[in-house]
Amino acid sequence: MTPNLKTQRSLKRPHRGFASKVAGLGNSSTFVGYLFVAPILILMGIWFYYPLAQSFIYSLQDISFLNPEATQFVGLGNYAEIIKDADFWTAFGHSMTLTVVAVPLQAIIALVIAVNLNKVLHLKGMFRTLYYMPYITSTIAVTTVFMYLFMQHEGIATRLLTWFGFPDVSWYANVTYALPFLMILTIWTYVGFYMVVYLGGLQTIPNDIYEAGRVDGANGWQQFWRLTVPMLKPVTFLVLMSGIINVMQLFDQPYALARNGSLGSPAGATSTIVTYFYSQAFNFNRSGYGSAAAFIIFAIIIVLSMLQKRFVREEI
Repeated sequence: MTPNLKTQRSLKRPHRGFASKVAGLGNSSTFVGYLFVAPILILMGIWFYYPLAQSFIYSLQDISFLNPEATQFVGLGNYAEIIKDADFWTAFGHSMTLTVVAVPLQAIIALVIAVNLNKVLHLKGMFRTLYYMPYITSTIAVTTVFMYLFMQHEGIATRLLTWFGFPDVSWYANVTYALPFLMILTIWTYVGFYMVVYLGGLQTIPNDIYEAGRVDGANGWQQFWRLTVPMLKPVTFLVLMSGIINVMQLFDQPYALARNGSLGSPAGATSTIVTYFYSQAFNFNRSGYGSAAAFIIFAIIIVLSMLQKRFVREEI
């Protein structure tokens, strides 16, 4: 049966509309945008999203790459076992301590350095490079130097701290002082980077604001607290967010402190959730268990980021 004229028109319209959309897309900037974005999306799919999905599948299995034939599906069993593991909670406690102590301290120190460096008229580039140097230097090299500084009897920092009542011990080898040593090392490593970030933020603040503050009678401290700090809230949010991510992923420093020994040495005092994941996945060859630990780390970072964003959302 031959369709009527109205039916024929209705069948043809979608094809003409689709063709016109494709033709219009080819001439639009939208298509060019997708064309430029496509390569990075493809690469991210290959190098990020596919491994992420594969790792999640591994986290639901009891798998070891040394014996892949014995793989068994355990569902959420790996996650339940991690929650019951005391070593995980010890590592989690260390990571949270670093987050609560090191992240705010390095942000405060970086801000103070940036504010003072912004007032320097000459050799500003040299000072900025000197402060930034620890961030771009090899983590192993920085950790090794700090170990010599905090060595018993010989370390300059150790002898200096004895004047303030601290014992003359090798901090990195002492169960009590190993975690504070890791905090100091972490702050020293990242404070230069955040100083540069703050310095960039300070240079975007118009001088008219400070001139208006001086006209109103604001002194230096009032200008800093009432003008500089509020204007830098978006930058502070970025610094804190980046600091949380870096600290929660801390691995190189504890690995260097282990000196080819057990990760988290001495006696687990410098263990973090990343060293816990690494030990389970590669030292004990529990790939599925390690993948589950990695996803727990991912979830913790997401939760902390969301909480921080919620608390400062109205401020920025």
